[in-house]
Amino acid sequence: MIEIKTKRLLLRPWREEDFTAFAQLNGDVKVMEYFPSTLSRQESDDLGKRLSSKLEEQGWGLWAVSIPDIADFIGFIGLNKVPFTAPFTPAVEVGWRLAHKFWGQGYATEGALASLKYGFETLDLEEIVSFTATANMRSRNVMEKIGMHRSSQDDFDHPRIAPENNLRRHVLYRIHSKEWQSSTHS
Repeated sequence: MIEIKTKRLLLRPWREEDFTAFAQLNGDVKVMEYFPSTLSRQESDDLGKRLSSKLEEQGWGLWAVSIPDIADFIGFIGLNKVPFTAPFTPAVEVGWRLAHKFWGQGYATEGALASLKYGFETLDLEEIVSFTATANMRSRNVMEKIGMHRSSQDDFDHPRIAPENNLRRHVLYRIHSKEWQSSTHS
């Protein structure tokens, strides 16, 4: 199974012992602020098992993230086939969800850049997207730091969020392989 090492992180396969910390992360209202709700332990375990299975099945996905010698599990970062239909699908997204105490230290940016590198240089993807609720400026900042760009005409209503929910409107960011190749990241 693929592991990706960065300067400070290890993106790795999921382990059974990750699920307790994952449930705490998914139950944190700060972490889940831009999602319709927090997740119960069962919902979190089910999600973790799906992410782990997808990683095993295709060899890439949303990896569990460790900071060697500091923290064994801080969340996930990686690539995912967008699991719904929208004007920009089919597509592969780069995404992350980290425990609150690890925010603001550049870990999401570092892991996302490594994921983009893997997506473009190993999987030979043409484009990678990322999206979030319009108000989620922290994630939008990460998307911009990793070289992604937004066109307001690509913004969309998330089909899995109820029409009356103020989180339904999402922004879409993109980066093409040619942009990646010409950037300093490649």
